[in-house]
Amino acid sequence: MRYDPISHIRRFGRAVTIEVGALDTSFLGRGRPLGAARVLNAIGTGRSDVAEIRDYLSLDSGLMSRLLRSLEDESLIQTTPHPTDARRRVAILTKAGQQEFQAYENLSDARATALLDRAPHADELLRAMDMIASALGRDRIAIEAIDPRHEAARYCLGEYYAELQRRFENGFDVSRSRDPDAADMMQPRGAFLVAISDGLPIGCVGLKGTGGDVAEIKRLWIDQTARGLGIAKRLMHAAETAARERSIKTLRLDTNSALHEAIKLYRESGWVEIDRFNDDPYPDHFFEKHL
Repeated sequence: MRYDPISHIRRFGRAVTIEVGALDTSFLGRGRPLGAARVLNAIGTGRSDVAEIRDYLSLDSGLMSRLLRSLEDESLIQTTPHPTDARRRVAILTKAGQQEFQAYENLSDARATALLDRAPHADELLRAMDMIASALGRDRIAIEAIDPRHEAARYCLGEYYAELQRRFENGFDVSRSRDPDAADMMQPRGAFLVAISDGLPIGCVGLKGTGGDVAEIKRLWIDQTARGLGIAKRLMHAAETAARERSIKTLRLDTNSALHEAIKLYRESGWVEIDRFNDDPYPDHFFEKHL
């Protein structure tokens, strides 16, 4: 027998199908299949527009209608016309639906905990899961502008600083860096952009403005499990778009030689190296781009 890459992929698919209970007629013992549970979960986590839920779960219209009807028959959801567009419908959980959603949440958390508990290398398993989820969900990764003080932003920045600490020859101390003030990365001066993969932040970049026509790109970071998917380019493009919307004419950035992949990205994206423009002790490469 020849164990080629296709065999590995198909083995993985079979293992996941069994582990997640994709073929169970009573997913997690709650009396309905996985498809209905996923629709209930989508509504419970904040999605209400039926068309949005259908697209999020990649369901065809017929299956979506049947799943909604089954949940309505159980009095777990209510569907009504969209308040501003009669061609669309919205779905909300009933009180019983909210209870069922929470039951699924508790059971799903318990199953995930049990999986990690029996995994001999839990960190490696999580890393592999993140890599697969990012790759399979590549087309659904969204770029969102958020408050740089938001939990997702602080998570990204924390991971960014930790990576600099590992990669810089003499470590990294954020208190010594020219760390931008949050107000400089918020409307109207700047922006903080985060790449979101199904609710999880996997990358970020900041646009630090002062109100003038020159601004800086700061804190570009991509989770290691999501690199190679073009997310850095998307974030940089989004930052340039945000700069143009604020009438910014010139962008600058600084970086360190240890971040060779970032330097390569900047050079390939039309950035030009310039002389040092700040007294930050960490960078040794400086770039500029005219918009």
